[in-house]
Amino acid sequence: MSISKFLLGILSIVLLTLAGCTSTSSQDWASNFIVLDGYIYIVSDEYTENVGEVIGQVTHYSDQEATYAGNFSNMYEEGTKYYEIEGVSREVAIAVEENDKYRIANQNGKYGEK
Repeated sequence: MSISKFLLGILSIVLLTLAGCTSTSSQDWASNFIVLDGYIYIVSDEYTENVGEVIGQVTHYSDQEATYAGNFSNMYEEGTKYYEIEGVSREVAIAVEENDKYRIANQNGKYGEK
């Protein structure tokens, strides 16, 4: 076997290994987000005081890129509560409890579909 064929074989193995290590998550982890009932909400810098009923909570937290099930967050710990915002549809936004404040998170479609 020639040295060039050997190096080409090694390069092919390395490239295939790297391709298999890429994340299959569709979410851009450059943003902080939460997932509620299969929908992703991007956490904004805005807060609200107009919260209503508790509608869920974080059931899984991780800062490692992947696709997770449940009410997941890459920012908030398990148990962090989600609230409806009075007068705002869940299709638009919800609130997330944060240090006795309520941060707005805007819906960005189905989790895992983008």
